[in-house]
Amino acid sequence: MRAQTKEMQAQLTPQKVIQLLKDGNSRFVNNLKVNRNLLQQVNETSDGQHPFAIILSCIDSRTSAELIFDQGLGDIFSCRIAGNILNDDILGSMEFACKVAGSKLVIVLGHSKCGAIKGACNHVEMGNLTTLLQKVEPAIAAEVSTKNNRDAGNKAFVENVAELNVRLTLKQIPKESPILAEMIQQNEIALIGGMYNVDTGLVEFYEEEIISAETLSKQSASSI
Repeated sequence: MRAQTKEMQAQLTPQKVIQLLKDGNSRFVNNLKVNRNLLQQVNETSDGQHPFAIILSCIDSRTSAELIFDQGLGDIFSCRIAGNILNDDILGSMEFACKVAGSKLVIVLGHSKCGAIKGACNHVEMGNLTTLLQKVEPAIAAEVSTKNNRDAGNKAFVENVAELNVRLTLKQIPKESPILAEMIQQNEIALIGGMYNVDTGLVEFYEEEIISAETLSKQSASSI
């Protein structure tokens, strides 16, 4: 398979990119990976790159976006940080990926059994990790269905917090990046969340909560 080109990137829409990633994940879980000549892709991308998406995911060793979506060199930007949390540097990376390099989709990808989420649920304090885990606090506060055992020992609570963390991070992006918000409004990009299951290898996309020009306009109308 050839590396992604500028012409190929230009023909894609956010919905087409979601389908590409779904197809790649299906190949991954069925062990039907595309046969790629990676050295050829090195040569093809030596003068430039045209990835179709940027994926914010966790540093967890089981969640490499290139692997779980069966993508090659030059296909996606991969931004990884514990707990797939958001900060200014990551927002800047997303702006570069979309505004400069032409990516069509921003994905916030959480995963099951996340150690960072467990640490946040236990309110762990350890060096610089303390500040990072505090960024998960809004998701913990938003999880109101669990009344007792609100810690990492409660598996259901942890998974609920992980999902809420993805959803809240997704909504945070256009609020904190006028550049990305404008690109969404102009129908140039879309944002979507998802969850990777470390037991099965499957990715579930939150398609009902995709942030696009249409959904942003509906949100604006409802707030009037």
